[in-house]
Amino acid sequence: MSFASKKPIFVQNYNQKISYTSNMTLETKKSKFVELGKFLSQFPSLENPIKNEAQGNDLFFDECLNLIALSQSHNGWYTPEQVCFAFQSWAKALTEDKLNQWLSNYELTTISSKTIALILAGNIPLVGFHDFLSVLISGHNVLVKTSSNDQHLLPFIAKYLIHIAPEFKEKITFVEGKLENFDAVIATGSNNTARYFEYYFKDKPSIIRKNRNSVALLTGEETREQLEALGEDIFRYFGLGCRNVSKLFVPKDYSFVAFFEAIFKYKDVIEYEKYANNYDYNKAVFLMSNFKLLDNGFLTLKEDPGYASPISSTFYEYYENVGVITERLRHENEHIQCIVSNNLTTNSIPFGHTQTPELWDYADNIDTISFLLTIK
Repeated sequence: MSFASKKPIFVQNYNQKISYTSNMTLETKKSKFVELGKFLSQFPSLENPIKNEAQGNDLFFDECLNLIALSQSHNGWYTPEQVCFAFQSWAKALTEDKLNQWLSNYELTTISSKTIALILAGNIPLVGFHDFLSVLISGHNVLVKTSSNDQHLLPFIAKYLIHIAPEFKEKITFVEGKLENFDAVIATGSNNTARYFEYYFKDKPSIIRKNRNSVALLTGEETREQLEALGEDIFRYFGLGCRNVSKLFVPKDYSFVAFFEAIFKYKDVIEYEKYANNYDYNKAVFLMSNFKLLDNGFLTLKEDPGYASPISSTFYEYYENVGVITERLRHENEHIQCIVSNNLTTNSIPFGHTQTPELWDYADNIDTISFLLTIK
């Protein structure tokens, strides 16, 4: 049976008893995630893998290549290039130095192990891995409900972790159906599903994540290299992530010529059928509504006060005073995931870095580890 035809691994019935025993120390857990990082680093691309001495290669290297090749059949947006990018991002994060830096401010040795349910999104590859990592590294057990759009990548990683550290077998459970027998929940969804989550989990400690978008604040003084990097923030994962820039704030009378010239290197995105279909559809809708558009053949720019632009389109808004905009963004921070700029705001992200967050860059600015430490 091919990997593509399998159900997610470790799917168990909720009525089964989950064992909470584990003798893994924090240092052991960190070392196993470092080993996972080494394993993932071998796959910069499907065509040119770099085989190293990673533990478990005899069983998992070829299976991982097969998984990457099949990912687009599981989710049409998960091209091999995008999956490999996600693997490389996590490989760079899962180093001993970065794990130590991330965890140095927490007391994780006296935690009382509980079961944490994760309801994951599937908009980009491994979007829920940080929550998965946080639960396990903090000493809790994880009960995972994957998105129907991403049912294979995280279960594969779990299988690899269990192979190199069998103690994880008692800590990881993937489930289908109704959530039961858990102590807290981290759920990610749309604004509509978040209302359901908030009601359904009202009696449990929870982190409920809603829709957020990322913006770029430009002054007109950006270099070509910075604008090219901004293209990465816009087009990576086809713009499907909450960390993708979907809105530009630009000074009054800003010329988009330099911007369009700089992002021309991303023109091949239109060769991807699903993206092209969205481009054609959204452009047609805008034009039929008599909206004024700027268009370069693979991206439309629309003046709009909103934050959530559709795939293949980016909104923009003019400003006259940068201080007014920074203050507005501060007040509307519940809608904002990232702000890209030349250090114009607190916690501003450099151009080209939205999709390579550090371990301590928490989604929605909610410290997941601190939350997990409160579960008694």
